[in-house]
Amino acid sequence: MINALFAGLHFVAAFGLAATLFFEWLTFNRQLSQREALHMQVADTWYGIFAALLLVVGFLRVFYFEKGSAFYFASPFFHLKLTLFIVIGLLSIYPTIKFLSWRKETRQGQVPVISEQDFVVISRILTTEMILLVLIIASASLMAKGVGFNH
Repeated sequence: MINALFAGLHFVAAFGLAATLFFEWLTFNRQLSQREALHMQVADTWYGIFAALLLVVGFLRVFYFEKGSAFYFASPFFHLKLTLFIVIGLLSIYPTIKFLSWRKETRQGQVPVISEQDFVVISRILTTEMILLVLIIASASLMAKGVGFNH
């Protein structure tokens, strides 16, 4: 029963992270409205919450539930999945800092000013994060099926 609860929490966090990242990727544009900017800020906050929950619940599953840590640490796809997750987390720092910097404008009902350079950089980061997320999903599937183990 507890395994199922933690598996469910892991899925909620993973789908929440994917949904918020997809929202940011889909919404971000050169001429954001004040409402879109606010929604991006809220989505980014939830993105961080889901990422933290995913990491905590994921490690609890590795060490206390499911197949045991030996299974996961023997899987090259577990290592790939974790590495990609860390890379996505590091990539997300720049957009998060920029979204937070909009707070003064959005609280005053103003539209944030996005420089051309920031637009290009954030757009590329969000696209890269989406691609890496697809690779994480593929890695998770391969890991769960035991692909790549040295038997």
